[in-house]
Amino acid sequence: MLVVMADAFDPRFGEAWSGAQLTGTMIQAGSWTRLAIDDDLVVGFTLCRRIVDETELLLVGVRRDWRGRGIGSILMATAATEATGFGARSMFLEMRDGNAAAAQLYHNQGFVEVGRRRDYYRGVDGQRFDAITFRRNLDVAS
Repeated sequence: MLVVMADAFDPRFGEAWSGAQLTGTMIQAGSWTRLAIDDDLVVGFTLCRRIVDETELLLVGVRRDWRGRGIGSILMATAATEATGFGARSMFLEMRDGNAAAAQLYHNQGFVEVGRRRDYYRGVDGQRFDAITFRRNLDVAS
């Protein structure tokens, strides 16, 4: 996952997590990850965390050379299906304002903007960016 993050996340924004951050999250109850693999090469991943009936999509990344092949969509759809299976009724995620490609992917997956944190992220050059919170309702069998 670290290799994918290094390739997928623009270093100007400092969005990639450290190995310690990944490990610390993955060992928490309710957390899970999925990998997209082609010929033993990890090309994408998701990291999610469920708390009661909500799931947060913490990270989604696809290697740059593998984008445009539907991998991000498949990973996100799989995360939503799994979250529903775990009893989640909604899924949240957060992104840096200005990441148009990510916003389009999220909208295509049924997410809508529900909040904004002003100046939440800071790029390595000190520039500030809003954090945009998205939500998607999940289909849960009654």
